Order: sequence, then structure tokens, then C-alpha cells
Amino acid sequence: MKRRFLTILLMFLTLLITGCQSHKQSDTALSAVEKNSCDVFAMDTYMNLAAYGENAKSALTLASKEIYRLESLFSVTLENSDISKINQSAGVPVTVAPDTASLISTGLKYSGLTEGALDLSIYPILKEWGFTTGNYRIPDSETLKSILEHVDYRQIQVNDTQESDPQVTIGASQEIDLGSVAKGYTGDKVINILKENHVSSAIINLGGNVQTLGTKPDGSLWTIAVTNPFDPDTDLCTLTIRDQAVITSGNYKRFFTGEDGKNYCHIMDPAEGRPAEHGLVSVTVIGESGVMCDALSTALYIKGIEGAIEFYRTMQSKTDAPFELILVTEDGEILYTEGLSDTFVNRSSLPASKIE
Repeated sequence: MKRRFLTILLMFLTLLITGCQSHKQSDTALSAVEKNSCDVFAMDTYMNLAAYGENAKSALTLASKEIYRLESLFSVTLENSDISKINQSAGVPVTVAPDTASLISTGLKYSGLTEGALDLSIYPILKEWGFTTGNYRIPDSETLKSILEHVDYRQIQVNDTQESDPQVTIGASQEIDLGSVAKGYTGDKVINILKENHVSSAIINLGGNVQTLGTKPDGSLWTIAVTNPFDPDTDLCTLTIRDQAVITSGNYKRFFTGEDGKNYCHIMDPAEGRPAEHGLVSVTVIGESGVMCDALSTALYIKGIEGAIEFYRTMQSKTDAPFELILVTEDGEILYTEGLSDTFVNRSSLPASKIE
């Protein structure tokens, strides 16, 4: 544990020293284009922002400041964050920033769409399993049953009729966490800042959440690799995209090994209070909205193979924000949707087939 702490500290200090940088591209085709990049540690993860063009450096400075501002609102561990104030409210309405109200409202939207597979009130379950403290344990059934009585996104209310002074109310015994949607929302905000500052080519990686703006400076598409959940040091597949997010949830990202020798991941099924085990090891969602991809990658992992496919088919005809899916089953099969046919390249030894 001490060695890990020193390693993280060293990496963090390195990020502080490097900050935002700019340099000319060495590639001949891009030699006249200046690349600017920023390294950020926020939301308990390492982030990298890269943008091209004459306005990129100042835009990335603004974007990095926005990331820290949003972290100060959304963090479940910072004492004065909006989420901490909500969690300490015992059911009393709490005045929050417009961004907090907006993100909670968005999270509740996807909670409703996924019939509770995504639930912002799952935080006490995560704590009980030790994923917020590092003191991992397997809770007994009675403890989980008691906590689950208060896990219900429908008790969360957002009153934002006055946009400058919105309020959030949760159940008296509830606590919420925005970990399933915060990075996606933040990615969308970063992309908007870059657009507003006339940046037309950028790629950002917020702890594995990848989003792109436009194309590469030479006009070619961005190539994004998706991690192989069975061998995280290798690629499962690659995709070529522009103006899209690629966000994955999987059981390989955060887990612990119990005394029974079994691995337990952090993606909790709100119906059971236990790590979701419904036939999937990873779900990747591709779409224009980062917060949508973030929310759905978690929710569809929890829904499992049949639930994820059924949801995809249902939503394609009902939403103005279409998305595509890559599912990896625990049996070692890759399933991907029709819209990825021209861009999906299998880089693994796993069999891959289109979802019919």
C-alpha cells in the first residue's frame, strides 16, 4: 500500500510539473499544426486533453479549470461539495449549483429509461462493500437487505424552476453518488469549451472515457482502441470515429478478490446490492453524448446480455441521440451493433459477431 501511494504521488507531482504543453507535430503531414496537451488528476483518475490549432492552448487551460470546478461540485468525498452537502442533509432540501442540478436530473432521466438499472442512490451499497474506502469486504445478506430499503432513485427530487438557485432533495436515509455519470458530463463540458474557443480538432481521455472533437488535423478519423477485458494490457478492437464518445464499463477496472477466491467488481446491481453478474464482462457505448454513453455503459452492464440488446433495439426508434454497442460476454464472445460494421476491427482472438 505504501509503495502504491508513493507511485501515485510521484505521478501526480509529474502532472503538476508538466501541466499544459505545446509542441509541433513530427509527422510530415501535420508538421504545421501545433499540438497542445494538458494532464489533469481529478475525480480520482488521470486525464489527458489534447487539442490542435492556434486557440488550443488557452482553450485547454479553460477546460482544465472547468474539470476542477466540476469536481468540487460532484465529488462524494470533498467536504464542501454539493454532493457531500446533499448526503448530509437528512432529507432537507439543499441549494446546489446549476451544473449539479443538471447532472442529477440527467442521471434520473437515465434511471427512468433503464428502469432503475442506473440508480444514483447506490452509494451506501458501494461503501458497505468497501469500494469507497479500500476496506473491502463481502457484506452479509441482512445488512444488504437493510441498506437496499433506501436505494430508490425515485426518492431523489430536483427543483430547478429557478435556474440560478436549484434545490435537490433526497430521502432522509439516502446518499447519492454521481460516479456513473460525472466523467461523461465533464467530457461534454470540455468539448463545448473547446468548440466555443474555435478548436475544431481534439481528443480527450478522462480516465478511460474517450471523446473526440472533429477529426485529426489532417482530416482523417480518430482511431480508438477498446480494452480487452480478459487481458487489459491488450486491445479488444479498434474503432474510427469523429465527434463521438467511446465509454466502457467492465469488471476488470475496479475489483477485489474475496477470501473465497472470487473477484468482486464495483458495478453494483441496485436490485440485489451485489456486483452485477448477468453474463457480461464489459459494455462499450459509442455516441455523440458523453453523459449518455457513461450512464448507459453502466446500466446496460447491469441489465446483462438480453437486457442490453433489448434496450438498444427499443431505444433506436425512440431517441434523437442514437448509440452503438460492443458487448463482451463472460463466455468470451464479442457482440457489436450494425452501425459499427464499417469501423469495427477485431484485434483479439475472441470471436465477434453482429447483433441481429
